[in-house]
Amino acid sequence: MTDSFGQPHILLQALLAGLFTWGMTGLGAATIFAFKKINQKILDVMLGFAAGVMIAASFWSLLTPSIEMAEAQGMIPWLPALTGFLLGAAFFRGIDKILPHLHPLLPDEKIEGIKTTWPKCTLLVLALTIHNIPEGLAVGVAFGSTGSGAHSMPIMAALALAVGIGIQNFPEGLAVSFPLHRDGFSKGKSFWYGLLSGVVEPIAAVIGAAIVVLVQPLLPYALAFAAGAMIFVVVEEVIPESQQGGNGDLATTGTILGFATMMLLDVAFGA
Repeated sequence: MTDSFGQPHILLQALLAGLFTWGMTGLGAATIFAFKKINQKILDVMLGFAAGVMIAASFWSLLTPSIEMAEAQGMIPWLPALTGFLLGAAFFRGIDKILPHLHPLLPDEKIEGIKTTWPKCTLLVLALTIHNIPEGLAVGVAFGSTGSGAHSMPIMAALALAVGIGIQNFPEGLAVSFPLHRDGFSKGKSFWYGLLSGVVEPIAAVIGAAIVVLVQPLLPYALAFAAGAMIFVVVEEVIPESQQGGNGDLATTGTILGFATMMLLDVAFGA
C-alpha cells in the first residue's frame, strides 16, 4: 500500500509506529518474567523519565510544528496551538473525570471517575489506557502530517517522536505488571494486563493520522490537541506517580534526562 510518491501509505506508517510503541509497553510488562520485584527507586526514575519525554515531545514535536504550520498557512500563528492545546487538555480532563480507573501504586480507595464495582486489574488497565491514547494520537498526527504537502513534517521528525514515545512506554508496562503481581496475580496475567493497557496506541495512531489526512486544515489544531492531552496526562498522572514513592529528587532527575533525550531525538534526528 503506497501513496503517489511510492512511499508506504501514511496510515500504514502510523499503524506500524503505533505497533512499535505498543510493543515497547509489552516489553516493559514482560520484565515481570525476569524479576520478582522492581526497586521503587528505579521505577520512580523511569516514570520521571517518561514524564520528561512526554513534556519535550509536546513542545518540540507537536506545539512548535503547530505554530510553524499555522504561520505558513497564513493563520494567526498562536491561535491553532492555543485552541488545540486547551481542547486537548479539557477533553482528557473529561475522560479522567468520567471513566473509572485506578492509577498504579495508589490504594484502592483512590479510584477516580464514576463509581463502579469493576475489578482492580480492569481499573489499572483503564488508567494506563487513558495515558496511552494521547501518545497514540500524537504519533498518528505526526505521521499524518508528513504527507501534508508544502507544510509537511519531516518523516524523521515523526520517527523521532515514535522512538521517544516507545522508550517512555517501557516503564508504563512495568507500572502495570508489577503492581498486579504484587497483589497476587500470576506473572502471565500481570504481563497480559500490562500488554493490554497499550493496545489502544496503534488504534489511536491510525485514527489521528486519518483525521489529518482527511482534513488537512485541522493539522495545526490536531498537533496542539495531542500536546494538550499529553501535558494533562503528565501533570495529572505521571509526575505524581513518580514522586509518591519518596524518591522525589531521583524522579526529578529522571524527568530532566527524559526531556533531554527527547529533545536530542527531535532536534538532532527530526530536522
